[in-house]
Amino acid sequence: MASDRKSSAKAEWQVRPGILGIEPYEGGKSKLKGRRRVIKLSSNEGALGPSPKAMKAFREAGQALDRYPDGGAHELREAIGRRFRLDADLIACGAGSDELLGLIGRAFAGPGDEVVYTEHGFLIYPIIARSVGATPVKVPETNFTADVDAILAAVTRRTKIVYIANPNNPTGSYLPARDMRRLRAGLPRGVVLAVDAAYAEFVTEKDYEPGIALVDAARRSGEDNVVMTRTFSKVFGLGGLRLGWAYAPASVTDLFNRIRMPFNVSAAAQAAGVAALADRAHTARAVAHNARWRAWLAGRLEAMGLVVLPSVANFVTVAFPATGRHTMQAADRYLNARGIIVRRIGKYGLPRHLRITIGRADETRAVAEALAAFLSE
Repeated sequence: MASDRKSSAKAEWQVRPGILGIEPYEGGKSKLKGRRRVIKLSSNEGALGPSPKAMKAFREAGQALDRYPDGGAHELREAIGRRFRLDADLIACGAGSDELLGLIGRAFAGPGDEVVYTEHGFLIYPIIARSVGATPVKVPETNFTADVDAILAAVTRRTKIVYIANPNNPTGSYLPARDMRRLRAGLPRGVVLAVDAAYAEFVTEKDYEPGIALVDAARRSGEDNVVMTRTFSKVFGLGGLRLGWAYAPASVTDLFNRIRMPFNVSAAAQAAGVAALADRAHTARAVAHNARWRAWLAGRLEAMGLVVLPSVANFVTVAFPATGRHTMQAADRYLNARGIIVRRIGKYGLPRHLRITIGRADETRAVAEALAAFLSE
């Protein structure tokens, strides 16, 4: 009798369609068996770490852990607004930009809908689509770069969201402002363009625009179909605190505030974020460091005969031979044996590539030296 009750209880619930078809997201490895210290270049974390001012604010916030955080993140939104010259009322904050990208999915897509993303785009996009019951639609890229015409050709009456990372992870490519404007102009009013600009601060190219202008253009034309998301995990070095923000028309930030959890951003994260934004000198050093060592590493690897994808972010993606002694798998094992962790990206449709984060100077030199030794064997 007890077993019958157990069986009937099991039959009372069912997982929503599509959930069990999701392959869980796996972040970059942080540890290697048998090694106490490693060089971690697998997660695109900021090479210089957080601002000392942000660390001080974080420690001070720890003195009041018994109190709930400000659910509206008012001080943080005001700080973001000052830094980027934006209306704080059009900013929403989240536990990393991942949460905000997920809120876009929850707000605008559901069963029977389609969500478009590019061939080598961030793996969280199809996960979001499936989690809300929508169908992810993967669009081919051209030369490892998003193809505006291909994206527009993939849009149907069922399309509700187009996710695009600009710059893209894991290829490091980007679309200039003119192409992003063309993409927005070609989308129907009922399709939301979600611009994931996690790596925006690292871009120094003059024809790049992170998405603020697109949101403003949509607002001026009376449309609510563009959202830009940003993160504190990269240039600001606060990945462990999970902090991100979005800039969007008022109607969209209103939706975010309706469906997000009431206290989704911790007090410590908010305090550290405010301080990080104020320390412009630290951010400038991080950007300069990245530009210098990204160019250095790409040049060294290309001199070794490796193919390096052009990157404007804080990483380089490197292709290895498909066969022989110097494959991607062999290179990754060689680096791991020397305590260096980089990122395999086969799940992104790049089975011959490794993504290497730009680390500190000594870390960047170490990975270059290790790969030179690997290729010489």
